[in-house]
Amino acid sequence: MSTPVKKVPIHLQSSQNRLIIKNGKVVNETGILEDDVFIEDGIIKQIGKNLIIPGGTRVIDARGRYILPGGIDPHTHFEFDFMGTRSVDDFYQGTKAAIAGGTTMIIDFVFPKKGESILDKYHEYRQKADDKVCCDYGLHVCLTSWNDRVRDEMKTLCQQHGVNSFKMFMAYDFMLNDEELYSAMEACKNLGALAQVHAENGSIIRKNVEKLKAQGVTGPEGHELSRPESVEAEAVNRACVIAKAADSPLYVVHVMSKSAGNVIREHRDGGAQVWGETLVAALGTDGSHYKHTCFHHSAGHILSPPLRPDPTTPGYLMNLLAQDVLQLTGSDHCTFKKEQKAMGQGDFSKIPNGVNGVESRMAVIWEKGVHSGLIDPSRFVAITSTNAAKLFNVYPRKGCIAVGSDADIVIWNPAKTQTISAQTHHLAVDFNIFEGMVCHGVPEFVIVNGRVCVDDENLRAVQGHGTFVETPVNAPFIYAPEKLEEIFESKKNGVLDEVELHNKLAKIEFEPKTCFTPTLPDSAIGTPSCRGARPEGQRNIQDSTFSISEEMDTERKSCIKVKNPPGGKSSGFW
Repeated sequence: MSTPVKKVPIHLQSSQNRLIIKNGKVVNETGILEDDVFIEDGIIKQIGKNLIIPGGTRVIDARGRYILPGGIDPHTHFEFDFMGTRSVDDFYQGTKAAIAGGTTMIIDFVFPKKGESILDKYHEYRQKADDKVCCDYGLHVCLTSWNDRVRDEMKTLCQQHGVNSFKMFMAYDFMLNDEELYSAMEACKNLGALAQVHAENGSIIRKNVEKLKAQGVTGPEGHELSRPESVEAEAVNRACVIAKAADSPLYVVHVMSKSAGNVIREHRDGGAQVWGETLVAALGTDGSHYKHTCFHHSAGHILSPPLRPDPTTPGYLMNLLAQDVLQLTGSDHCTFKKEQKAMGQGDFSKIPNGVNGVESRMAVIWEKGVHSGLIDPSRFVAITSTNAAKLFNVYPRKGCIAVGSDADIVIWNPAKTQTISAQTHHLAVDFNIFEGMVCHGVPEFVIVNGRVCVDDENLRAVQGHGTFVETPVNAPFIYAPEKLEEIFESKKNGVLDEVELHNKLAKIEFEPKTCFTPTLPDSAIGTPSCRGARPEGQRNIQDSTFSISEEMDTERKSCIKVKNPPGGKSSGFW
């Protein structure tokens, strides 16, 4: 275990206190600004040209680079006890690697054993993480059983401890049945929280495993065979139906297949209040590795739901992100060394589930999305940062570059390349599912709460520099979308002021135990629950002629419009 490092107040870190980033292209989800960014005391204080700044301010020249909001990874499992072992990347190693890849906040999962107190487990996770994290973090809480105590502790976690999301499982020994799912989702809605589901049909998986073993299938290839696309898609559909019956917003974690993505499209087109997250693993590789002759190689790719053998799946899922059928990208980072994976040698059902991704997420998505021409840098920011900030209610403190926001910033060089390898990554795990992948785009500088933690590609992360960030309930982008129009229209000079916006968001009054179902005119702010008309001025990515060289033309005019909820604008009911 690493020795805790005492936190040093940022106002005492004179060399880190003031910073100006000049000559870069500031990217938010809604547009690109050609402006400088001044940081002081860990906060963005000014954005513009010809800024008046104090002497002694460090200058970073970002010419030819993009200035991005730090990535938010909404799905990690650090030092996680699972399947008889513990994931090897702890909160120090995991957040250090996150920063190296351009991610400046992670949201991990409190995971109680069946019957354990979720409140006690929350405190245990806080004790594990607080002195180790190099960047800010939040916590989801898993519900591995359902009873009155769980319901009561959910309320305590929401009201007193900054938790606003709860994950339920439809597979594994701790899965909830449909009635329990309904009750848990209803409780989330009543609390103003967000229900999450791991969607696979656990009963069918159990029978498939038995059948495959009886047929003599024991190697890693049995994992995907026991959990085909139909098993994932059925569970996604059932989760959406239950959520609609419970009148609950729904977040589907790690969508891994075409079939599951199509189910989400169908429900969103029908007005469902559902959001989909896919994984960098699903975008960067595929299930062909399960047939590799080396056990360690194939076992190293095992996670649930599994990678799909159809080689066109990664591109299909990236297109779903471009089309706003899916809204977020996580890593589901849960790493086990070769000797841990070997626990399942001779029995695929005992191979610990989990792969790497927290360090590579930004680079792989840039490569597969922006460099390929499927999305532009603004959509990249949305799916790697902003949408997570909005759904988990830390926007605009996080997820955007705005006056008053936390100085969590990545200076991204699209002209450089990097080659991903277990030999050079900053993780404890001895395997990398993206081994040998060349990615165009490098985080040259990564700034965490105003401190330069990647300095010209040199990692200088500090243990204990991060803090726990509360995720309040009643996220306005979920529960009060019809009240956002006036807030966003009041911005001055096209520049978002986080302090003013935060104060206005905090004043929104919520109707208890009610999900709003407004009908909005085309000009209004909508919720990210169904695909509607494209916001005015936003180009159709599918018809785009976007290119990096064109976007980096510093003579082009600045543009920014801060009106989009996560997932884009809706023109109808949820």
